[in-house]
Amino acid sequence: MNRLHLLPALPVLAFVLTGAVAPPAKIPSASPTASVASAALAARRHHRRTGERHNTTRPISDVSRANRAATLEPASRAFINAVQVYPFAEGLLFQVYAAPGRITDIALQPGEALVSVASGDTVRWVIGDTTSGAGADKRTHILIKPFAAGLATSLIITTDRRTYHLALSSNAGTAMAALSWTYPQDDLIALKRASAEGAAASPVASGLDIEQLSFGYAITGDKPDWRPLRAFDDGRQTFIEFPAPLAVGEAPPLFLVDRKGDAQLVNYRLRGRFYVVDRLFDTAELRLGTKHQDIVRITRRGTKANRRAS
Repeated sequence: MNRLHLLPALPVLAFVLTGAVAPPAKIPSASPTASVASAALAARRHHRRTGERHNTTRPISDVSRANRAATLEPASRAFINAVQVYPFAEGLLFQVYAAPGRITDIALQPGEALVSVASGDTVRWVIGDTTSGAGADKRTHILIKPFAAGLATSLIITTDRRTYHLALSSNAGTAMAALSWTYPQDDLIALKRASAEGAAASPVASGLDIEQLSFGYAITGDKPDWRPLRAFDDGRQTFIEFPAPLAVGEAPPLFLVDRKGDAQLVNYRLRGRFYVVDRLFDTAELRLGTKHQDIVRITRRGTKANRRAS
């Protein structure tokens, strides 16, 4: 009886005695789809918890708002006869209204060379170019005409000077005959250039008595490109002449040097190619540079201090 009960148990006992262990159960790994879904679920929970919501329409509304703010519309006060004149500025959108059966002329700056013209709709809009004038007055004209009313597209014109961004719209009857631009930045540059040329051409001082001029100055020291040509005075003021009008980055400051060798910055005015100092001095130095400093000394001859120094 006991044997009958023990025999079935022997295989189990042998299995335990040999130290064999049953293989662990496999844990299913998460699939990539499950991971993405889990991350999305966590993000939604975070947004609900913090009160934040992702608004997909916000970038579009921001672009629309920026475009509206940058668009210049035609204004009655800006027409010269039938030509709308816009002030040009980088990044502005210029609105153009056209109509079927009518051509609108977009005139560029005289002397400006056309590089390319691109439009968002070249099927329902006719876009061409031509020129007028010759030489420096040669002018490029971009000609546009829509096939139907109710159309809208964009137009980009690139030249050797700038880029124009235009918004084109068509309606049933009214069209702008022509448009052009003024260029405030160019006008400002031209004004500054004319002012600088006028200052350079104007006399350095008025009321100078030629007989009172003294050229008894020695110029010694380093020889940078800006080294003065000469110095002279009229008994009241000292004039230092440079070889060319000085740029901002190469205008050396002027120091007066006393008998002890101490230097002190002095006031002066820049008039074209001249420094004008409202006083006389015995010794002065022009200094410019950091790592290597150029020093040019200007010495008035014939003074007691300079005779002792020599």
